[in-house]
Amino acid sequence: MSPADKPVPRKLRGSLDANPWLNRWLSINRDGTVTVFPGKVEIGQGILTALTQIVAEELDIAIDRIRLAPASTAYSPNEGMTSGSRSIQEGGMALRYAAAEAKVLLLERAAQRLGVSVEQLEVSDGEIRARSGGKTSYWEVAAEELLRREATPDVVAKPPAEHTIVGASIPRRDIPAKVSGVPTYVQDMELPGMLHGRIVRPPSRKAKLKALEDEQEVRALPGVRTLVRDGDFLGVIADREEQAIRAQRRVARSARWEETAALPERTDPRYLLAMSAEDEVISEKSDAAAAARTARRLSAEYSRPLIAHASIGPSCAVAVFENGKYNVWTHSQGIYPLRADLAKVLRVPETDIVVTHAEGAGCYGHNGADDVALDAALLARALPGRPVRVQWMREDEFQWEPYGSGMVIRMGAALDGNGNIVDWTHELWSHGHSTRPGPQDGANLLAAWHLAEPVKMPRPGNPALPAGGSHRNAIPLYEFPNQRVTNHLVREAPLRTSALRSLGAHGNVFAIESFMDELAQAAGADPVEFRLRHLRDPRGRAVIEAVARKAGWRAGERGDGTRGRGIGFARYKNLGCYVAVIVEIEAQNEVRVKRAWAAVDAGEVITPNGLVNQIEGGIVQTVSWTLKEQVNFDRERVTARTWGDYPILTFAETPHIEVEVLNRPGEPVLGAGEGAQGPAAAAIANAVENALGVRLRDMPLTREKLIAALAA
Repeated sequence: MSPADKPVPRKLRGSLDANPWLNRWLSINRDGTVTVFPGKVEIGQGILTALTQIVAEELDIAIDRIRLAPASTAYSPNEGMTSGSRSIQEGGMALRYAAAEAKVLLLERAAQRLGVSVEQLEVSDGEIRARSGGKTSYWEVAAEELLRREATPDVVAKPPAEHTIVGASIPRRDIPAKVSGVPTYVQDMELPGMLHGRIVRPPSRKAKLKALEDEQEVRALPGVRTLVRDGDFLGVIADREEQAIRAQRRVARSARWEETAALPERTDPRYLLAMSAEDEVISEKSDAAAAARTARRLSAEYSRPLIAHASIGPSCAVAVFENGKYNVWTHSQGIYPLRADLAKVLRVPETDIVVTHAEGAGCYGHNGADDVALDAALLARALPGRPVRVQWMREDEFQWEPYGSGMVIRMGAALDGNGNIVDWTHELWSHGHSTRPGPQDGANLLAAWHLAEPVKMPRPGNPALPAGGSHRNAIPLYEFPNQRVTNHLVREAPLRTSALRSLGAHGNVFAIESFMDELAQAAGADPVEFRLRHLRDPRGRAVIEAVARKAGWRAGERGDGTRGRGIGFARYKNLGCYVAVIVEIEAQNEVRVKRAWAAVDAGEVITPNGLVNQIEGGIVQTVSWTLKEQVNFDRERVTARTWGDYPILTFAETPHIEVEVLNRPGEPVLGAGEGAQGPAAAAIANAVENALGVRLRDMPLTREKLIAALAA
């Protein structure tokens, strides 16, 4: 047989393909429990609850029997990052088929013990009964070696028609401890002999440390154990947290830095247009006959500024260095990529570092969680054998986390005499949307670049299509005969940018869906009907129709000068969930979103209330981004230091939200955590125009911009 004739190995499902050993995913325990070892982590999205449902369903056991081990490089499968709304698709499907195969193996062993065929066995909550009368259980036949084997591609999972646990809404496993104040976060960790550290950052990106005065006085402060100085990296360790804070502030006053005016002259993201870019046409279609029908052309420009992750709780990590090895506890979204970068900076083998996940204050994207893990490891190295907890301060988080990139999007289109779109152009300018840990060359950790012997900063990345980074969702789902979409990727960034929930989809869908409303108005069409006219995808049409019904949309409805409604739609990444959103706004002194309706199709639904939570949370966060949030800076420094400098949506400003789920059992699971960002942003802008007759194209849609538009 020639190499070309050899059969291609069949892929395993989800993350199982890269992590095929069953015992990396599951352990069937003699005490009547099942331990699950997920590689995906809980960051507030409720993923661990969904994973327990999947395993309980396949094994036919009660959910209460499942124990979850925290993700750790010591034993967990390597699932890369918990990002991109892929946890169910990757980790969930891996666990589904690992559990299904574990059940097969358990039943085979039970059949052998009972002297019957597997077909004669039935399972109820782990108890195995033969129709002939014999019985045993998972717990009796389980053995350590049973799952010490690689998964096979032929296992069949339970059909959706037989599901009793998957598809049901159950209480979140992580909520009770959080609402009752039980210490659950990495910020709450207390280890025996633990010390507290704080970092003194440079005042700006290009600053260089020239002198450190009063160093001995700092070392003599009460409780201070040591001061760590390595190039431009400065840190203090003390017995108590308040002592570390006092020492940090003293060091900050004593440090002398040389600064450089290296930031753009204005925060408006249009500085991108003057920077060197890599230009790529990512979608192009041509139909000369359709173009010849052009009766009217329109164009518009939209933007979003730099946006912070703005985690309510600043980033934190705990590390201990002992016998040449490191243990690090972190709320990183990628423990294995983080370990790889830590090893480069600390100059030890990856096997000498164990990184264990501990929940942190919620963040969807790349905030300071990875950076503070290196901070903790560097300080722990200075005092071997003592755990060191490092907590960033609020100003650290605002000034040093990676931001969501600013974006500028230029749209153009042509309408024919019947009001149909016959030509479409989309040009976008953006920095890269990924500087997460784990690159081949260099290390994406803040302190690595400040050391006397630094590890270089890698070239900023940008996830490729079809998921995309800056160009995520830039290719419309609508059908146009002529189309050209161009990505102008600006690699160089004056401030570090990285993954923020939905990446470029937030800006691109905001522009596409705002422009669709502008075109509908020019065509004299209702915005809902206009979208359906240009959309063939039946599932996309279904969510638009569903949200219109749910919100009681009236064709051609207009606002009353104060209140108005608008719609937005997208399929996340053009391969994930479908989401349509309608919002009602009230514009008096400022824009307020009063109500929101959403319809979502995420394929097979594991936990309906979990899916609803994700859409609700996505809408709330998007309202905040779209109306309020922007990172400001001068020529040298980011000026946001406190919540007063970076306002976010308050609880009182949160809209009433209703979500309809279009469940499709039997269809592939689609990620949903980031699906609402773009549609909700556009719906808000469209509602403002509907209410007041003015179009705001630059986020955030602030009171000042509204007044200026009304006065124009």
